[in-house]
Amino acid sequence: MEPISEKRPPAYAITSVDHALRLVTALQLEGSLTVATAAERLGVARSTAHRILQMLVYRDFARQDDGRVYRPGLLLELAAHSPSRTAWLRRTALPHLQRLSDTFEESVNLSIPSGATTRFIAGVECRRAWRVTSREGMVYPLYPTTTGMLHLASLSDHELREFLRSQPDLEERPSVVQDVERARRGGFAVNRQRTEKGLVAVGVPIRGTSGELLAGLSVTMPIRRYDERRLDGIVAFLRAIGADVEADLRVS
Repeated sequence: MEPISEKRPPAYAITSVDHALRLVTALQLEGSLTVATAAERLGVARSTAHRILQMLVYRDFARQDDGRVYRPGLLLELAAHSPSRTAWLRRTALPHLQRLSDTFEESVNLSIPSGATTRFIAGVECRRAWRVTSREGMVYPLYPTTTGMLHLASLSDHELREFLRSQPDLEERPSVVQDVERARRGGFAVNRQRTEKGLVAVGVPIRGTSGELLAGLSVTMPIRRYDERRLDGIVAFLRAIGADVEADLRVS
């Protein structure tokens, strides 16, 4: 694994390009989008979302069916909607992510462990002017993320040692084991500026019927809005939403 480094937006970010890439990611993960859904995700007017989607159609990243629904185009045909675990998790969790974001007025994410990385498969941005932007579709090293910490906490001591041996940059950091132990004891994880400077994330596990870790549900906020005295309340509400997600997964 490459050394852990902060991910930060480029100095001269191009919003239109970012919007297009986010819609490509949504098509890849979900399999379909309407103009209204795209506009809501991006926080833009429907006319703007329509123009972006039409450009994706022109470049074969999307196609429009008879019902005016946009689906993966030729360049994304291998990512068309399927009953895969990722699509299933995303589809089931999105309404709950929206409710969580509306309640906290912060951005929220759903992510899954994938090898030595964490992949963000769904995200909802809050409506505040100063907010954490969506991490949907992004991949981070496993350890710094809350989902990565929860995954490591779910391993046996032997499995954890083997993982750390495979990551020399982590094996020499005693704080990693300490963080894992905290996650084991508390059943949640806190990422305080480990991934990105100035941000804090709090996450809880989403588990399957056998207790296995399926994903992590997290809320992310600027550190200046984080109050550690609210941590217990944040975790309690995250767990309540997580339980609702797990209940819907069992019947979906």
